[in-house]
Formats: sequence, C-alpha cells, structure tokens
Amino acid sequence: MDTEVLEIRDFLARYRPFNRLPHKTLATLAAHVAVTYVRADTPVLAHAAQIDHLYVIRSGAVEVRRSNGDLYNRMGAGHCFGQFALLRGRGVRYPVKAIEDTLLYLIPQRQFHQLCQAHDDFADYMEEDHAGRLHSAVTRPETERFAPLLASTVRSLLRRELVTAAPRITIEEAARIMTAEGVSSLVLLADGRGGSGRIAGLVTDRDLRKRAIARGLSLTTPVKEIMSTDIITCREEAHLFEAMLIMMRHNLHHLPVLRQTRPVGMITVADIVRYAAHGSVYLIGDIFRQSDVAGLATIGDQRRQLFVQMVNEDASSHMIGSTLAFIGTSLSQRLLQLGEAHLGPPPVPYCYLSLGSMARREQMVVSDQDNAIVLDDGFDPATHDAYFERLAAFVSDGLAACGYPYCSGGIMGTTARWRQPLAVWRRAFQDWMAAPEPEALLHCSIFFDLEGIHGALALGENLQDLIRREAPRNRSFLAHMARNALLRNPPLSFFRQFVLERDGQQVDTFDLKERGTAPISDLVRVHALACGSPALNTRERLDEIQATDLLPDGVAPNLLDALEFIAMVRIRHQAHQLEAGHPADNQVPPKRLSAFERRHLRNAFQIVEEAQSFLRYRYTASNGFAPIQKG
Repeated sequence: MDTEVLEIRDFLARYRPFNRLPHKTLATLAAHVAVTYVRADTPVLAHAAQIDHLYVIRSGAVEVRRSNGDLYNRMGAGHCFGQFALLRGRGVRYPVKAIEDTLLYLIPQRQFHQLCQAHDDFADYMEEDHAGRLHSAVTRPETERFAPLLASTVRSLLRRELVTAAPRITIEEAARIMTAEGVSSLVLLADGRGGSGRIAGLVTDRDLRKRAIARGLSLTTPVKEIMSTDIITCREEAHLFEAMLIMMRHNLHHLPVLRQTRPVGMITVADIVRYAAHGSVYLIGDIFRQSDVAGLATIGDQRRQLFVQMVNEDASSHMIGSTLAFIGTSLSQRLLQLGEAHLGPPPVPYCYLSLGSMARREQMVVSDQDNAIVLDDGFDPATHDAYFERLAAFVSDGLAACGYPYCSGGIMGTTARWRQPLAVWRRAFQDWMAAPEPEALLHCSIFFDLEGIHGALALGENLQDLIRREAPRNRSFLAHMARNALLRNPPLSFFRQFVLERDGQQVDTFDLKERGTAPISDLVRVHALACGSPALNTRERLDEIQATDLLPDGVAPNLLDALEFIAMVRIRHQAHQLEAGHPADNQVPPKRLSAFERRHLRNAFQIVEEAQSFLRYRYTASNGFAPIQKG
C-alpha cells in the first residue's frame, strides 16, 4: 500500500466516525482521498456552493460563519465539514474560511454516500453533527436559526426607562412630556407617572394628530379623552419574533413591555426593523397602506419572495407558517376595510372568520381560501344579505387576485350557507356534533379550526366557546372524529417503503400535505377537542394535550418532531420550485430527496402511523375514550 495512503488511513482511524469502520473499508476509502492545501485567510467553501466532497481537516483550522456573518464554529484536526450539504443534496449553508494554513483531506461524494448506506454508525454520526436523528433534525439551538429574531429577547431592545404619566393630565402636558423625553408614545398609568400599577391607556404621536389636533380639541382636554384603552402588551422575556408577530397581527406601531405585570418599557416597529431588518414587518405595513385591490395584488409576489427568504435563512416551519398566516390575515383585514369603505358601514354587526391553516397559523405558500361570516342575530336576509353577499365577493375576489385561489369546495363567505346569523351557526355546530355523519365530520374538520379576524369578534368567540364546552362531553362525536382522522394515512407500506402515486400527472410522488402534515393536524385536533383546548395551532395544541392524560409519555414530542420534519421537507420543495420559476405544489418526488431526507421521512411517517394506531384505541364508539394509566 502506498505510503501516503497508509498515512491517510492511519490518520482517519484516530477520529470518529472513521475509527468505527472496518479496517479493510478504511483502507479502501483512503485510496480515494485527495489532498489539498489552503493558506490562512483563504475561503474554502462559499455560501450556496455545490460541493462533491466531504472535507476532513488534517492540520490547521477553519471557521464557519452564519449567513449574517456571525461566528458559527471553529474546527481543527480531525473535524469534518460539508456533510450537511452532501446529505441534503443542497448548496453550502454556511461559508468556511481557513484561519490557519490548513491541510485538508477530500473524500469523494460517492464514497461518502456509500459509507452512509453501509454503516449506520457512520451515517448517524454525520447526521447527528448537523441535523441527526429526527429530533436533532428539527430542534437545533434557536441561535442557529433565523438569528437574530429568535436569538434575542424583547429585553435586549429596552434602552431606557418607560415614560409614563397619569390619565388626568391634559393633552398639552402629554405633548410636553413626550417632547422633553424624545418619545413617540406615553403610557398612562392608573396610579400616575412613575407608578407601578396597571396600564390605564396609551397615547401616541398619531393620537395627538388624529384625535386631538385634527378634531380641534382644546389643549386643556384631559388626555384620557383621546388615549387608547384596549392595550396589547408582551413579556420582556418574549423573543423578538413573538413581539413582531403580535405587532403584525394587531397592526401595532407601539408595544408596551411587561416584567411580570409591571410595565417596564416600550418597543416600536422601527426598533425591530433596525435590529433585524426582516421583510415581513415591511410587508405587513405595505398591506395596510394599499388603497385598492390592485395594490394588494402586488403583495403576492412579495409574499413568495419572503417565503423563499425565510427558507434560505433556516426559519422553522412554525415561524414560516405563522408569518404567512399573518400576511394572509392582514390581506383579508385590509380587503374588508376597503370593502366597507366602498359599500358603506355594515347594516348589522358581523364577524369574518378565517378557517383551517390560516386560523391554525400554519399557512404555506400554496393555500386556497377558507372563510365564513357570522352575522348578528338581528340579521334580516331580505334587508341585509345583499350587502354581505357583495362584501364577501369583494374579499374573495381580492384574495384570488392576491394569489389565494377560490376554495374548490365553496367554503367561503360567498356561499349563502356559510354566511349566517350566530343562532344558525350554533344550531349547525350542535347538529354536527349530535349527528356526526360524513358531511358533518368534514365540516367539523374545517370549521372547528376557526378564528375571528375582523368585525364583532365576540361572535366568533361564542362559537369557539361552544366547541370547547360541548365537544369533550360528546364521546360518540369524538369517536367519529377519531375515525375520520384515520382516513388520511402516511405514504408508507408495511415494509417501510414509500407508497407513490402510480398514474396521472403526479406519478411517482406523494402529497406531503394530504399524507404528511394533514394527518398530524387531524389527529391532534381530536385530542384537543377531547380536552377542551382553546388552542388552534397544532404545536400549541400538543403542548396543552401533553399536560393531560390523553397521550402516553413521549408521544407529543415525537409528533411535534415529525410535524416539523415533514413540514420542512414540503417547504423546501416549494421554495426550490419557486426559485426555479415553477408553480409550487405539495407533490414531492422521493427520488429528488437526499438520503438524509428519505431516511428521516420514513421515521416521521412511522411516528404518525403509531399515533394513528393509538387514536384508534383511545377513542371508541362505546365509551368515547379509553383511560391511560401514567406513572
């Protein structure tokens, strides 16, 4: 054997995972290794570069940096890099640079994949270092993902003491305090300036302009006459991403920050934008600045661009789903505002409902419309319905222009059946639960994930309360919902082979929504209904279910990992399609996935199958659910 090959073999044999390979395999591998030298301060791998070797450091050192330039890792002799790009079949995520004169061994891609296929220990080590087993693949430290929004808390933006006053001061005094302190908002405390009690109200520069000066109010008017009283807040330990979503959802420019129950600071949209420069903040602002449907339609392309950006920045499916849902919600809200401006004020109070993935905050870039309208019981069809029919059409047509196709099943406010008074909705919900026929179960799967997003929100909350109160009591209904949740199965055969479409345009693919994420949402919904959970998001539902005895220990975390991994494969597939200039869909061809993705998809699908098997046992037609003995 060549002396250089012997040296390579002996070096590799000192380090994991090569030291666990058979002696003959290691000798064969060493014969394929190339050697290269890189001077200090020289780039080794560029961001997004396509590579065909695994890199092993023989001597010297390299550093790996995140896309924002922050240091990710430093590595020396015996360490490997590049395996993540090889496993995923994607470009390099983080660039690598030599920080010392460095000698590198290059293992060809073919030999790398052969080792992963033939030696589980080798594959596990390579996967664990970056994404690893299913849990590791979806629970990397938050600082590795989408920094700085997840890596930092709201507390990091609090640069000064909160400026406060008492509600009894005059408008002139409020303006003087804000000017002297150099702030754009003033928190009004029930016990006065410098107090530690509850927030009585909030006044901003905008309030002074619109509610005082524009109305010609006297400067001696008490500021409480123009202050906002329904105040949204966040905790100082919340992550910046959470604060951003709160501000997006409620279209806020100022957000008071609490330490426990005491207000301690204020953050603004400008603070978050300066800190993170994240596109979704701008996008939401753009939505509410548009004055017509044509303007809103331009948001469609920006929404797709933001989706691809978040995928490339390694955002989680939860972050992506939440952000896209808030964008969809904001578009709906703005269309409703424009519709009311065009048609005039509504003749009776109403609540516009978002349904399905938008309500669960799990919306993806491929999503059709699901919405409905709950009307006040004073609604008279002959007198009022023409208005709401036109309003519903205006919103649905506008959403279609923004890239949200019409619902093929007609689940939209434009359908008279889904535009009804509260009393009619309540009877419908009660009937569906009392007589769970196939059509009723289908409606429950759609309408039991609902959120009021505009109008008299109490109407939507009334239906949510009804569901939470009645569903846990109706064991036969839960059993039927469980049976219905088993109709969509993961695409896995008895021998753990993928089951693919065999004809039509989608041949040799599987639908990762219909047969991946949707089965998880369906079965988690049943457990959430059984425990009366108010949560809509599947992740939040699992958190609440885990606190009950509905699931054995460990099932909820496993389902969460499975959901995240399946969702991210689906998301990356869609981002790749958009980047290639093709329409995004949910049909994923396994042959285009990396060995890493195929391996862990099988693990995730098996977790879903086991959870479905348990669902079949847990809820029975005879007693509604079987008890679990814990501990």
